[in-house]
Amino acid sequence: MRTLQLADKTVPVIGQGTWRMGEDRHQRKDEVAALQHGIDLGLTLIDTAEMYGEGGAEEVVGEAIVGKRDHVTLVSKVYPHNASRKGVIAACERSLQRLKTEHIDLYLLHWPGSYPLDETVEAFEGLRVAGKIGRWGVSNFDVSDLLELDTVTSSTNCATNQVLYNPAERGIEYDLIPWMQNALMPLMAYCPIGQAGDLLMNPAILQIAEQHGVTPAQISLAWVLRQEGVIAIPKAVDPHHLRLNAEAVNIELSLEDELLIDTSWPAPIRKWPLGMV
Repeated sequence: MRTLQLADKTVPVIGQGTWRMGEDRHQRKDEVAALQHGIDLGLTLIDTAEMYGEGGAEEVVGEAIVGKRDHVTLVSKVYPHNASRKGVIAACERSLQRLKTEHIDLYLLHWPGSYPLDETVEAFEGLRVAGKIGRWGVSNFDVSDLLELDTVTSSTNCATNQVLYNPAERGIEYDLIPWMQNALMPLMAYCPIGQAGDLLMNPAILQIAEQHGVTPAQISLAWVLRQEGVIAIPKAVDPHHLRLNAEAVNIELSLEDELLIDTSWPAPIRKWPLGMV
């Protein structure tokens, strides 16, 4: 499994997302088993948030990592409406309880909110000094947001920015990815295979998948990971899909493959609004 450095840890470039987990108690057993199977496959980076299932996803993760915590890099996120000095601390304590751990490796602000960034950063730093978190970062921040953050603290203190990125959502290539690469800040790509399935039915994606003898989802993951410093965090519950996700790291797209994808979704030539889901 290819790796990179994130929050002072060596992590796989493909992790496990948990959005939509913890919403149906009848799915709990399968979700826990899926995360555990993913860990066994080497997908030891797990991303969650207090927003997902209103804490339900964190509870699923907490159950899945029992006895495996030392092998997992754990990422969670705080709601913007909880991002005050006191609110961050309280939210983190709740997440720690749901995750059944004393330490979150990487704690993110889920998206820019109304609280001043200096308040949030001060709380993050307090949690780091207290040993509650290892590093902190942000999610859904555009270049202007990162520049504002840079006025509060050095960009080197921000461990990552987690954003929407896949072949159909590539506006961040215009300025955000270059900015982050210049700052040596890893990018975490959520929804790397899209959502509704339209991306995976695209003729170009289907053609390339057939040529490589792999699935369209694997081609989308390989495309996302062609960029330096990028981590993909797809969500999967089916054991077969988990194995395919893990194997996608070995797919190398040719220049012809990339140009074919460009015919469906050209690279941006101007600034786009930051995509979010």
